[in-house]
Amino acid sequence: MLGPEFCIRPRGLRSRGAALTFVFASVLVAAAVTNCLPQDGENPPARSVSRAAPVAGAGRGEVDQRELARAAAEAMADGKSGAKAAREVVSRSGDRWGAVYDRREYEEFAQALDGRYTGVGLSARRTADGRIEVARVQADGPADRAGLRAGDRIRTVDGRAVDGRSAAEVVALLRGEGAPPGSAVALGVQRGTRAWSETLRRARLATEDVTVQRLDDGALRIRVAAFTKGTGQRVRDAVLGAPKRAGVLLDLRGNSGGLVTEAVTAASAFLDGGLVATYDVHGREQALYAQSGGDTGRPLVALVDGGTMSAAELLAGALKDRGRAVTVGSRTFGKGSVQMPSRLPDGSVAELTVGHYRTPAGHSVDGRGITPDLVAADRAEERARTVLSGLGGGS
Repeated sequence: MLGPEFCIRPRGLRSRGAALTFVFASVLVAAAVTNCLPQDGENPPARSVSRAAPVAGAGRGEVDQRELARAAAEAMADGKSGAKAAREVVSRSGDRWGAVYDRREYEEFAQALDGRYTGVGLSARRTADGRIEVARVQADGPADRAGLRAGDRIRTVDGRAVDGRSAAEVVALLRGEGAPPGSAVALGVQRGTRAWSETLRRARLATEDVTVQRLDDGALRIRVAAFTKGTGQRVRDAVLGAPKRAGVLLDLRGNSGGLVTEAVTAASAFLDGGLVATYDVHGREQALYAQSGGDTGRPLVALVDGGTMSAAELLAGALKDRGRAVTVGSRTFGKGSVQMPSRLPDGSVAELTVGHYRTPAGHSVDGRGITPDLVAADRAEERARTVLSGLGGGS
């Protein structure tokens, strides 16, 4: 029987290379994951991937895992790539979010779920004119030690011009294709009128997925950038350690997902048990429940936007439907499909869409997203803090 441990991944993961780097919005760029189901023999943990796609079913893009395995085995017998053959089957199936990853890619992704990655410790963003800038620098990472800071322009990576590229592509270059810790990457950087070259050594780094800040009015701002292992408990610890009367501004903007079990644990910080979400796999409905003992009285506002995806949408939907939080911002992305992985003969992993999840009120997130209680495209955080103050969440 399937359990509640499953993962939700963003659309960017289909593009391999940059895909795995795109997972962690908090680490390098906006990205993520959500929900893992228990292992079945030699198969990797199943991952429910919140994506804007119809539920797979007969006649709707469903791929038989045996068909994939057979295609891969036949290709290998002919001396060809089993993973490539499987990708062709998935591509023809119509499963919009189906994907095949080679062994190394999938192992790297599994390591990323533990909240660790190999890189230089910076987040990148693309400006309106197509330039790439440093969005954030991770404390004590290679970029930080080299003196890079937010707002610096990245002109080149290993001699390649990056203007016009997506942030995910640039992050892929920064991380390198399977590059080990200690490997070098050369950046062309500009700050104002000063331009220079900087060579950084990649390192194994831990993600900073939860940051806690005490605001001027006494409220607590908890930003969750991705739901990697341990994220939910860190949210609970932050709430438990907050002053009794302090409200919480839960910032889920740009959070493109993570482990659903971690999102459920985070929900448990604010709920005293009860339903968080339902999901189905091959038509079998399951339910996810919060743990008892959460803080149900503390004023709470959840900030969301179009970058709020997957597990983050599951959390926002639960708090909204249960009447526990006022949600503020813009409509979320709308990723709600469940995917199941299977190991192929050559060690690669295929992920196929098998179902979807719903909020406690029965609303499907898939392709729809969540409309916040207060729509605020501009100055969303300012308006959220005003709402929190009105709920008595300030000093």
